[in-house]
Amino acid sequence: MKRLSSICILGGGTAGWMTAAALSSKFKAIGLEIVLIESEQIGTVGVGEATLPHIRFFNQALGLDEKYVVKATKATFKLGIEFCDWGRIGDRYIHPFGDYGAPLPDMDFHQVWLREKLTNGAERLDEYSYPILAAENAKFHLPGPDTTKIGSNFGYAYQFDSSLYAKLLRTYSEANGVRRVEGKVVQTIQNPESGHVTGLTLESGETVEADFFVDCSGFRGVLIEQALAAGYEDWSHWLPCNRAFAIQCESNSDPLLPFTRATARSSGWQWRIPLQHRTGNGHVYCSDFISDDDALQQLLSTLEGPAITSPNKLFFLTGHRKAFWKKNVVAIGLSAGFLEPLESTSIHLIQEGITNLVELFPTGEIEADDIREYNDRMSLNFNRVRDFLVLHYVATEREDSEMWRYFRNLKQPDSLVEKIEAWRSRGYVIPYQHGVFLPPSWIAVMLGQNLQPKAYDPRIDRMTDKDVTQLLDTVKRQTVQKIAEAPMHEAFLQDFMQGAMSPSQSISMAH
Repeated sequence: MKRLSSICILGGGTAGWMTAAALSSKFKAIGLEIVLIESEQIGTVGVGEATLPHIRFFNQALGLDEKYVVKATKATFKLGIEFCDWGRIGDRYIHPFGDYGAPLPDMDFHQVWLREKLTNGAERLDEYSYPILAAENAKFHLPGPDTTKIGSNFGYAYQFDSSLYAKLLRTYSEANGVRRVEGKVVQTIQNPESGHVTGLTLESGETVEADFFVDCSGFRGVLIEQALAAGYEDWSHWLPCNRAFAIQCESNSDPLLPFTRATARSSGWQWRIPLQHRTGNGHVYCSDFISDDDALQQLLSTLEGPAITSPNKLFFLTGHRKAFWKKNVVAIGLSAGFLEPLESTSIHLIQEGITNLVELFPTGEIEADDIREYNDRMSLNFNRVRDFLVLHYVATEREDSEMWRYFRNLKQPDSLVEKIEAWRSRGYVIPYQHGVFLPPSWIAVMLGQNLQPKAYDPRIDRMTDKDVTQLLDTVKRQTVQKIAEAPMHEAFLQDFMQGAMSPSQSISMAH
């Protein structure tokens, strides 16, 4: 059986260098030759600055020093995402990276709170969430080892400069033997019988040959679409936003906030991502409901400081390839599909693509079952994220613009309808075996956007009124105490980076 001996990654940026770093780390021992082709002239989209907690485990698997990653990418810590004006204008809530309250042996904490809410009018569930209160108070520390303890039962992610992250991973990958080739592809060579890609010819005349290819060429999908015509699953009827402006400005945030903000606008939404050295901003919108000029003006008029870059205009179509893996090509990143970054899922979907490729990586001949399994997994990942994003738009009372009226009348995916109905009936969140967003995430958005359950889990009635009150008071008191003890985010960040390893130290330890 012939073993794959070479792989070519087309495209750099975050997707390309994350793929190169992971594959070179996992398969260096078997002598896999990895080449990455990228062109300085083409550049990258480079606006994915907010991440989910899973990115920490990706870095850990590479052996990267966390302090070095934070320092090298100008990162800040992220406890969640604040949503403004989504349910109603004036509303705000935080989707936290962590559960509510304290772990209970055989029931969900939010059900205890829900009983009190429905019977006596309890205060907001957020008051029992450590990551929410820490975020609101601009505080941060690393969670402790005992995840049953308040102040340790939360996750965190980063807000970083994605171009610096790609640069870091390039250094890592090249130290691991990955060969970078500069150039533009002018021809894709395919086997006339099998249709498999066998080589890529560059403007220079050089041809790069390989057994297997990863398409990280961005929206163009040079291999997966232009060469192999995988097709595209168009979701623009569910998520019609199709354009964005991105711009960076001087930071004017005091205190430095450990969360990303997403503010709903008349025809889309605006992001705000605070980094150490600047703030990232963008306006995602639907061109059916607003002109480009008005969309840009809305963004520029709300910047917190002077702009330090020119606006970067992006065009996209929400959805994904009908085949993520076809023949001997796997698409990862924007070439695989696009979902607006409302919940910071762009880099996570890259990570999912890489993880599944590593798990199903061909040991010899490419198997049809592996291709089918990969495509099923990635399709499921995209579907689950899609439903969560659509939830933000349909769980609303807004009717103040054409876009919001569109969503009020939207026929939702059946899988989302089922999820919402279970919540409305008794505060139950149907759990997924696979999917990035766990029940606390769904609870945060549904409650935050005024989807109130009609009833609570009857098992909670095993508790007396006194037991319920005592539990809620204890959790609230412990949470407030832990918040008081926590350092300010910016102070923690500066202390944390003091022990950062140099690039050479970090990378040598990783190897």
